Amino acid sequence: MSVHYTLNLRVFWPLVTGLCTALVCLYHVLRGSGGARAEPLDGADGGFPLLKVAILLLLGYILLRCRHAVRQRFLPGSPRLGKHTAFSPRHFREPSLAILLESYYEHEVRLSPHVLGHSKAHVSRIVGELVRAGRARGSPGPIPGGALALAFRGDFIQVGSAYEQHKIRRPDGFDVLVPLRLPPLVALEPRGLGAEPGLSPGFHGCFVCALKAPPGASGAHWLRDCKPFADGFCVDVRGRRHLSAALVLRWFQSHLQRSLATVRYSLEERCRVSLTPGGLEQPPTLHILPCRTDYGCCRLSMAVRLIPAVHLGDSVFLVAPPPPPSPFGPLSELPGGLRAEALWGVNTARQEQKLLSWLQERAPPGACYLKCLQLLKALRDLGARGLDPMAATQWGRILSSYVLKTALLAVLLRKGAAAQGWDEAHLVERLEELVQFLRDCLLRRHTLFHCVLGPGGAAVEVGPLPKVLREAAPVDLLAVFDRHARELAAARLLSTWRRLPQLLRAYGGPRYLARCPPPGSQRTQGFPEDEP
Repeated sequence: MSVHYTLNLRVFWPLVTGLCTALVCLYHVLRGSGGARAEPLDGADGGFPLLKVAILLLLGYILLRCRHAVRQRFLPGSPRLGKHTAFSPRHFREPSLAILLESYYEHEVRLSPHVLGHSKAHVSRIVGELVRAGRARGSPGPIPGGALALAFRGDFIQVGSAYEQHKIRRPDGFDVLVPLRLPPLVALEPRGLGAEPGLSPGFHGCFVCALKAPPGASGAHWLRDCKPFADGFCVDVRGRRHLSAALVLRWFQSHLQRSLATVRYSLEERCRVSLTPGGLEQPPTLHILPCRTDYGCCRLSMAVRLIPAVHLGDSVFLVAPPPPPSPFGPLSELPGGLRAEALWGVNTARQEQKLLSWLQERAPPGACYLKCLQLLKALRDLGARGLDPMAATQWGRILSSYVLKTALLAVLLRKGAAAQGWDEAHLVERLEELVQFLRDCLLRRHTLFHCVLGPGGAAVEVGPLPKVLREAAPVDLLAVFDRHARELAAARLLSTWRRLPQLLRAYGGPRYLARCPPPGSQRTQGFPEDEP
């Protein structure tokens, strides 16, 4: 995927003006300290030409900003905005909507490729040193060393929106999988819970991993030999020993703390690092803070979630802990002897990356798939404004980044990878189509399935999948939320889309864009039932 670098005029002109002003000041300082140089006979100041150049550059910058402001305010609208549907709001007759969207994207949504590239490289170096130190240390857990020790595999896998080119706003959050190496005497028998009777929909995407003897091992001898590992990392589920995500996560956090103590001193010249344990509900987070002596161009504080992962094959991993099954509090009761600490989540980021690349390869030149996804995320963030904290959290869970990405993939696959109409000229229409599809999914007119799990998973088109995923039951990503919450979210989404021009003027773009009062003078307590 090629990355195009463009000149950022908002940074270039102030930088040039500042440099010229600094040169003028330096010239006057050196001229004043010389003392031996005689004053010009006509009294003219020799520094005037440089000062004149600096003033001209400043005037050029101001004229450029004014020209851009005039374009934003008076440029005729595109002919494509003349087409309206019943879903389109009356505000979209304004000719400036496409310009507002483009301005908001450039100023508030789009990430600088330069800054993102530096951030990813910095994260890669720090995490690489930490993982290598963890591999060299061995296992400090209940089985210190030996053939039955759990250990780091030695590599790491970068996943998430920052590595799929659709992250927005700031490159300050990253997800990294840290694969674990199981002992040679231990083999796993994973099983999906999608078809488990009486199980809450929130657990349908979870897996359990029973221990089994590797091929050629004797059952009785194997049980005796692997007992130390089973006692340290497994729990009993329905009479069989299962690998415990909670116990593995506890060992993982402890091992990371020890590994960080090993490399902390060597990292002090580049950055300050700290590790925040996530308990049993979240993976640990590595915080990378810029050092005071670091004068690099990308001084950002970053948070990296380090996620323990067990490889199933074909770049599919089980991860601990599993994603929260419900937006309301802790895990609910599990039926049939299942135990919450034995549940694992599944990460199929590599398959999803391949699917996005596969779609882009077959797309017409200039397709705006990822730009639509970035704007959809920004639309979700705008919709959260004015909500109380609890309602905003629920809104973010229902319209999570993964749900939005899955909706985009579903629309693309339904229309065909090479479908026309995904160029920049039809950006507003495609964004409207995504919003309408999400609304229909929330109202149960469509079902938004996981794009990999199940026999109908779309990712099978781009590569093989482990048998356990092909045989898993399809997972409805929105089934965990009750009908009332989904209807409120659908109403909020439609209201946000209808008020989009006002929201863009109020909260986005440069200062010279016309401002208007925030939509609605009262703070919304929960999702609105019906907004005009």
